[in-house]
Amino acid sequence: MDWFFRLHWSTILASLPRLHRQMYWVYGGYVVLAIIMLGLLSLFFAPELADGRGLARAVCAYGAVFWGVRLTLQTVLDVREHLSTWWLKWGFRLLTMLFAGFTVIYTAAALSPGQ
Repeated sequence: MDWFFRLHWSTILASLPRLHRQMYWVYGGYVVLAIIMLGLLSLFFAPELADGRGLARAVCAYGAVFWGVRLTLQTVLDVREHLSTWWLKWGFRLLTMLFAGFTVIYTAAALSPGQ
């Protein structure tokens, strides 16, 4: 929870109107839910996703776009002021590598021919 306090979300969000605060949390919840569900689908249905049929390729294409957008945001967002310790800097680099890896893996699966 250190990240939550480091970003001062409760203070920053307090200045927004109530509806905007609620929307911010709802959008954040949807992103977290999308990450969890994509991860669970990938873990529990890996053979089906790897078979290359239509729905499997569509889910993998969604994963590729999702992580590709996240990778792009990772390079665009200015987070330098928040990377104040060595472990935050290395964590940021690790996340960037993970996002790149997820993008490549899901793209490869989405483009693989069906059986």
